[in-house]
Amino acid sequence: MPRKILELAPAKVNLALSVGPSVTTGGLHPICSSMVTVDLCDELHLERLEDDRFSRYALSWHEEARHPSDIDWPITSDLAVRAHRAIEQAAGCSLPIQARIDKRIPIGGGLGGGSADAAAMLRGVNALFDLGQSAEDLAAIGAPLGSDIPFAVHGGAAIVEGTGEAVTPSNLPEVQLALIMPAYPCPTGEVYDALDEEGTTGLEADRVRSGERFNDLASAACRVVQSLAHDMQAVADIAEAEVHLSGSGSAMFVVCDNTVHAEALAVAIEDRTDLAAVAAATCSLGEIPCEG
Repeated sequence: MPRKILELAPAKVNLALSVGPSVTTGGLHPICSSMVTVDLCDELHLERLEDDRFSRYALSWHEEARHPSDIDWPITSDLAVRAHRAIEQAAGCSLPIQARIDKRIPIGGGLGGGSADAAAMLRGVNALFDLGQSAEDLAAIGAPLGSDIPFAVHGGAAIVEGTGEAVTPSNLPEVQLALIMPAYPCPTGEVYDALDEEGTTGLEADRVRSGERFNDLASAACRVVQSLAHDMQAVADIAEAEVHLSGSGSAMFVVCDNTVHAEALAVAIEDRTDLAAVAAATCSLGEIPCEG
């Protein structure tokens, strides 16, 4: 068994997102989404400690992070730390580690950074301690912590349904994106509340599976954060193409023809706006270059 491991935690993008009405007032909304992981990653540096040691955790921004913001929550409430404790509970024993999380994925951007970190923690601890848990096992352990975690455990491309627990891999060709990340977050709860006020016509799973790009939360997110609509229009004018929201925002993306197109568009957006933009490509977990 390895004593140290670097586990990458890739961001997710919702290429399509259909949202149904909540089953109960204030409850979770069923979704059908075409989700992909992309090669924008947080890094988890994990070291196995002796059995009598206490676990230690550190969380900071990677030097390449475009929008570092305050990490203003207790480390014990971080999703990755909670995932470590959940897998300890599932294993029925202490699994002491030293963990350092270097974040690139912005907070509150709809890119699933917290869920990605939690999923990477589950995969990494599983490998460090040779627990033999399958991906399905890890997804089940992580599901109570966050609806995006089951998909994040698997990575790649999938149709995600229910409240995130149903993950069906899809054979989606590689997609090149210009990924745009505003400095401001979109509060997920407020966006869903705004959607409830607007009303929803119900899930459109066939539309998601057809490959259409759309997001039922886009209008609600623009109502909650008014600068989002302005920025999406500014990007659309530069790209001369449709701009899509990921999750509840504020990150957005433009589907590009190839890597050169994505890189050129990202540069143009940064030159003409105050928005951070990078070229990104969809990928499976095993396809992400590991440089740690």
